[in-house]
Order: sequence, then C-alpha cells, then structure tokens
Amino acid sequence: MRFILRKLGFLVLTVWVAITLNFIIPRLMPGNPAEAMMAKYAQQGPVPPQQEKALELMLGLPTGSLWQQYWGYVVNIIHGNFGVSYSFFPESVLSVILQAMPWTLTLVGLVTILQFVVGTLLGVYAAWHRGKKFDSIATVLFSFTSAFPYFWIALALIYFLAFIAHWFPISGGYSGSLSPSLNLPFIESVVYHSILPAITIFITGIGGSLLGMRNNMINTLGEDYIFLARAEGLKSKTVAIRYAARNAMLPIVTNFAMSLGLVVGGSLLMETVFAYPGMGYLMSTAISNQDYPLLQTLFLFITISVLLANFAADMVTGILDPRVRKGAAR
Repeated sequence: MRFILRKLGFLVLTVWVAITLNFIIPRLMPGNPAEAMMAKYAQQGPVPPQQEKALELMLGLPTGSLWQQYWGYVVNIIHGNFGVSYSFFPESVLSVILQAMPWTLTLVGLVTILQFVVGTLLGVYAAWHRGKKFDSIATVLFSFTSAFPYFWIALALIYFLAFIAHWFPISGGYSGSLSPSLNLPFIESVVYHSILPAITIFITGIGGSLLGMRNNMINTLGEDYIFLARAEGLKSKTVAIRYAARNAMLPIVTNFAMSLGLVVGGSLLMETVFAYPGMGYLMSTAISNQDYPLLQTLFLFITISVLLANFAADMVTGILDPRVRKGAAR
C-alpha cells in the first residue's frame, strides 16, 4: 500500500508540474495569437488596434495578472475548457481533439499493442533458440526494419501498393463519398484506409520489441536460478515462460507503457504522409496555422498520458517483481 501511495503522490506532483510548465512556456513566446492571426489574414496595411482588441476578446485570450491567469487556467482545465481553436474556429479545442482522438487510439493503439505482443513472443522464441536459423534471420531482418527510416516505408507502400497496384487508397481515413456513421459501408472504408498505415506502424515497431525482449532474455538465461530450475528437471516451457521471460519482461513493460502513453499524440509522420485524420495530423495542422490553444492542449494531453502510462508500468512492475515493492517500502 505504501508503494502505491508513494507512486500516486509522485504522479500528482508531476502532473501539477506539467500543467504549470504548459502554462508558462507559451507565455514566454514573443507576440500573441491575435497578432499572428492578424498577420496571417490581413491583406494590406496595418491592422487597427480596435480590431486586434476585438479579436483578442473573441478568442478569449487571458487578461489580468499572471497569478489570475494561472488560476483561471487551472480552473478551466478542471472544467475541460481549453479555449477556441484558431484552425477550426469557432469550434472548441476539446471538441476538435475528441473528433481526432478515436482515429488515433483505434489505429495506433491497437497496432502498438499487437506489435508488442507479437514482437515479445517472437523475442522469447528467438532467445530460447538462440544461434539457430530463426534467431539469425529474425535478428538481421528486424534490425534492418528498425533502422529503416519510418517515412520511407510509408512512401514505398503508397507508391507500390496504392499508386502502382491500386490495391489501397493513397490517403485519408475513409472514402469522401461517405459520412461518418456506425454502418457497415463506413466501417469497411475505415478499415480499408487504415491497412497501409497499420502495416507501416507494425513494420517499424515490431523490431524494437523483438530485439529488446531477445537481448533481455538471453541475459536472464545466464542467471543462476535458471540453471537451478533446469537442474531440478522443470520443463523447458516452464523455465522459458515462468522464470526467464517473466523477469526479462520488466524493462520491456516500461518501454511498452511509454509507447502506449505516446499513442495519444498519434504518429506525426505516418498521419501526415497518409493524411490520416488522427492526433498527429491534427498537431501538424496546429503547427502550420500557429494554433496555440490547440498545440498547448495537445502537449498537455500527451504529457499526462505518458505520466499515467508510467504509473501503470510501475504498478505492473511491482506485481511482476515483489522486490520493487519491498525496496519502495524501506
């Protein structure tokens, strides 16, 4: 219990620090969003101060002292009010994010979990049969895919399978002739459009899980308790899964939790290349349009999701390795 309370207290502290930094950093930037929008949309001549003031009021830019702004910012976060998006005006930032988040969580989240499970299992198999044919082929192949530039794979898939073979669509999340709804044609279109992005994420991500698990398990197989388990006549499957793989997974769980935390931010390169309507593409749009409220909220969501994922990883590690709980209780 002390272990959980300690980790929970650290989580609350880091979330508060993240919120505070997210408030301070944009205010250190020169100028203000109203000036940026005026510079973008003004065709000629200087903008009258009255119009700039009206735009500031319309966008709901903060006023008052820094402490008043900070308190208002925290209160707005508690109420889920993150301001108005400049790119999708007059929609609120939260509504824009909630429209993009399901696309990212469904595609990037599911593929990340799939590549972790498959990569971990293949890593266990390769380590247990190290030096054999499968281990040699898997090590070379997935070392190559892990080092290969992410966007090259995406562009190659688009060129050969979409542009040349016409097997898949080049971009988008669904057919433009359909409207988003929970019916079979729309779901089929979403799945069809997500195949190439999913393949890209899977190919570039599975190598890290496989190689990481293989290397950790090989080190674990050299421990004394593994030799003792074998000497006692335990089955090879029991030694591999219950003893070697369980302990080798501890560092992998933390990396996997980090990957899941970053899922909320989407895959910027993949979603930009495929024009996939997820969080990564939304972030690219916000950067292009200098949409400060949207960017600020996206960064906050990503930071908090990573912190929550780390907290979950600590809990899982404490379950898998009781020594972690005992060390925290001292």
